[in-house]
Amino acid sequence: MPEASTHFLMIGAALSAAAAALHIACIAGGPAWYRALGAGEKMAQLAESGSSYPAIVTSGICVVLTVWAAYALSGAGVLPRLPLLRIILCAITAVYVLRGLAFVPMMIMMPGRSMVFWGWSSAICMTIGIVHVLGLRQAWASL
Repeated sequence: MPEASTHFLMIGAALSAAAAALHIACIAGGPAWYRALGAGEKMAQLAESGSSYPAIVTSGICVVLTVWAAYALSGAGVLPRLPLLRIILCAITAVYVLRGLAFVPMMIMMPGRSMVFWGWSSAICMTIGIVHVLGLRQAWASL
Protein backbone atom coordinates (compact mmCIF):
# COMPACT_ATOMS: atom_id res chain seq x y z
CA MET A 1 0.00 0.00 0.00
CA PRO A 2 1.45 3.39 -0.93
CA GLU A 3 2.37 5.85 1.76
CA ALA A 4 1.07 9.41 1.78
CA SER A 5 4.66 10.57 1.21
CA THR A 6 4.82 8.92 -2.21
CA HIS A 7 2.11 10.76 -4.10
CA PHE A 8 4.61 12.53 -6.40
CA LEU A 9 6.04 9.18 -7.52
CA MET A 10 2.50 8.00 -8.21
CA ILE A 11 1.88 11.14 -10.28
CA GLY A 12 5.18 10.55 -12.09
CA ALA A 13 4.10 6.98 -12.85
CA ALA A 14 0.78 8.21 -14.20
CA LEU A 15 2.53 10.76 -16.41
CA SER A 16 4.94 8.15 -17.81
CA ALA A 17 2.03 5.76 -18.40
CA ALA A 18 0.06 8.52 -20.15
CA ALA A 19 3.05 9.22 -22.39
CA ALA A 20 3.28 5.50 -23.18
CA ALA A 21 -0.43 5.42 -24.04
CA LEU A 22 0.01 8.44 -26.31
CA HIS A 23 2.75 6.58 -28.16
CA ILE A 24 0.42 3.59 -28.64
CA ALA A 25 -2.25 5.98 -29.94
CA CYS A 26 0.30 7.37 -32.38
CA ILE A 27 0.93 3.89 -33.79
CA ALA A 28 -2.80 3.19 -34.03
CA GLY A 29 -3.58 6.61 -35.49
CA GLY A 30 -0.99 6.29 -38.22
CA PRO A 31 0.69 9.04 -40.25
CA ALA A 32 -1.75 11.78 -39.22
CA TRP A 33 -0.95 11.14 -35.56
CA TYR A 34 2.79 11.06 -36.20
CA ARG A 35 2.42 14.47 -37.83
CA ALA A 36 0.07 15.88 -35.18
CA LEU A 37 2.32 14.78 -32.32
CA GLY A 38 5.46 16.15 -33.96
CA ALA A 39 7.32 12.94 -34.77
CA GLY A 40 8.53 14.53 -37.98
CA GLU A 41 7.57 14.28 -41.60
CA LYS A 42 10.04 11.45 -42.26
CA MET A 43 8.36 9.22 -39.66
CA ALA A 44 4.93 10.12 -41.04
CA GLN A 45 6.01 9.33 -44.58
CA LEU A 46 7.51 6.02 -43.49
CA ALA A 47 4.25 5.13 -41.76
CA GLU A 48 2.33 6.12 -44.91
CA SER A 49 4.52 3.87 -47.03
CA GLY A 50 3.77 0.89 -44.79
CA SER A 51 7.22 0.74 -43.19
CA SER A 52 7.34 -0.97 -39.82
CA TYR A 53 10.15 1.34 -38.64
CA PRO A 54 7.91 4.03 -37.07
CA ALA A 55 5.89 1.44 -35.16
CA ILE A 56 9.04 -0.34 -33.94
CA VAL A 57 10.68 2.88 -32.73
CA THR A 58 7.46 4.13 -31.15
CA SER A 59 6.85 0.74 -29.50
CA GLY A 60 10.37 0.83 -28.06
CA ILE A 61 9.71 4.25 -26.55
CA CYS A 62 6.40 2.94 -25.19
CA VAL A 63 8.14 -0.01 -23.52
CA VAL A 64 10.72 2.28 -21.91
CA LEU A 65 8.04 4.65 -20.61
CA THR A 66 6.03 1.71 -19.24
CA VAL A 67 9.08 0.38 -17.39
CA TRP A 68 9.68 3.88 -16.01
CA ALA A 69 6.07 4.00 -14.79
CA ALA A 70 6.56 0.61 -13.11
CA TYR A 71 9.69 1.85 -11.34
CA ALA A 72 7.87 4.93 -10.07
CA LEU A 73 5.02 2.73 -8.82
CA SER A 74 7.55 0.47 -7.14
CA GLY A 75 9.13 3.47 -5.44
CA ALA A 76 5.66 4.54 -4.31
CA GLY A 77 5.06 1.11 -2.79
CA VAL A 78 2.27 0.19 -5.20
CA LEU A 79 4.31 -2.55 -6.91
CA PRO A 80 6.84 -4.87 -5.30
CA ARG A 81 10.36 -3.51 -4.97
CA LEU A 82 12.15 -3.66 -8.31
CA PRO A 83 15.92 -4.22 -8.68
CA LEU A 84 18.21 -1.23 -8.23
CA LEU A 85 15.19 0.91 -7.42
CA ARG A 86 16.96 3.98 -6.05
CA ILE A 87 19.62 4.09 -8.77
CA ILE A 88 17.16 3.54 -11.61
CA LEU A 89 14.69 6.11 -10.28
CA CYS A 90 17.55 8.62 -10.10
CA ALA A 91 18.53 7.76 -13.68
CA ILE A 92 14.93 8.09 -14.92
CA THR A 93 14.65 11.44 -13.18
CA ALA A 94 17.93 12.61 -14.70
CA VAL A 95 16.83 11.60 -18.21
CA TYR A 96 13.57 13.53 -17.89
CA VAL A 97 15.28 16.65 -16.52
CA LEU A 98 18.13 16.55 -19.02
CA ARG A 99 15.68 16.03 -21.90
CA GLY A 100 13.75 19.03 -20.64
CA LEU A 101 16.91 21.13 -20.58
CA ALA A 102 18.28 19.88 -23.91
CA PHE A 103 15.89 21.92 -26.03
CA VAL A 104 18.50 23.38 -28.42
CA PRO A 105 20.84 20.37 -28.69
CA MET A 106 17.87 18.10 -29.47
CA MET A 107 16.71 20.50 -32.21
CA ILE A 108 20.15 20.28 -33.79
CA MET A 109 20.48 16.50 -33.41
CA MET A 110 16.97 15.75 -34.68
CA PRO A 111 15.98 18.33 -37.29
CA GLY A 112 12.62 18.27 -39.03
CA ARG A 113 10.38 18.84 -36.04
CA SER A 114 8.59 22.07 -35.32
CA MET A 115 9.45 24.62 -32.64
CA VAL A 116 6.06 23.89 -31.13
CA PHE A 117 7.02 20.21 -30.77
CA TRP A 118 10.37 21.06 -29.16
CA GLY A 119 8.81 23.59 -26.80
CA TRP A 120 5.98 21.35 -25.65
CA SER A 121 7.99 18.14 -25.46
CA SER A 122 10.77 19.85 -23.49
CA ALA A 123 8.27 21.45 -21.10
CA ILE A 124 6.48 18.13 -20.61
CA CYS A 125 9.74 16.26 -19.95
CA MET A 126 10.90 18.94 -17.51
CA THR A 127 7.57 18.81 -15.68
CA ILE A 128 7.72 15.02 -15.38
CA GLY A 129 11.34 15.34 -14.24
CA ILE A 130 10.42 17.84 -11.54
CA VAL A 131 7.60 15.57 -10.36
CA HIS A 132 10.14 12.74 -10.11
CA VAL A 133 12.60 14.96 -8.21
CA LEU A 134 9.86 15.78 -5.70
CA GLY A 135 8.90 12.11 -5.53
CA LEU A 136 12.46 11.04 -4.86
CA ARG A 137 12.73 13.66 -2.15
CA GLN A 138 9.51 12.42 -0.52
CA ALA A 139 10.34 8.73 -0.68
CA TRP A 140 14.14 8.76 -0.41
CA ALA A 141 14.34 7.18 3.03
CA SER A 142 12.15 4.26 1.97
CA LEU A 143 13.90 3.57 -1.34
